[in-house]
Amino acid sequence: MDAHLEKLWTTLEKVDDQAVTVRAWGGKLAGVLSAGGRLLACGNGGSAAEAQHLTAELVGRFREDRQPYAAIPLHADGSSLTAIANDFGAEQVYARQVRAHGRPGDVLLCLSTSGTSPNVLAAARAAQESGILAWAMTGLAPNPLADLCDEAVAVPGEETATVQEVHLALIHLLCDAVEEAL
Repeated sequence: MDAHLEKLWTTLEKVDDQAVTVRAWGGKLAGVLSAGGRLLACGNGGSAAEAQHLTAELVGRFREDRQPYAAIPLHADGSSLTAIANDFGAEQVYARQVRAHGRPGDVLLCLSTSGTSPNVLAAARAAQESGILAWAMTGLAPNPLADLCDEAVAVPGEETATVQEVHLALIHLLCDAVEEAL
């Protein structure tokens, strides 16, 4: 087996027991979305792309045709992102949007391979201050983001690429659980 695929396979085996947590998140998220709540998602770089992938699956569809659900990738509004960074600093680009778009009972999913991104940590703090449930998908734990969020799934991968690939598999598992619960 190719070395890259071997790392991925080995890491997937290590997170198999966390599938229960992700499926439970899916059930909870289905309840939030079907009651009119929303999912906010954030991350940087590849994690931002995965946040947007997740929200697209919920606004569009994953497997089944169904009504669209409110899901916002916080990095995708370039004008807000640059205005907030300019006026309040890069650390506040997600936290300010959490306060603007989030309502008590909503869910924030924070994606970070390091678990140390200052802007993602600030978003998680803003969520908790606003009565928003904060979940994290991170790399190796312990890390500050996993400790700060209400719940976390930590991927024990040594390389960023491997952690991101496993995060995408977990995102698809989350989408599957949401649709199954709906």
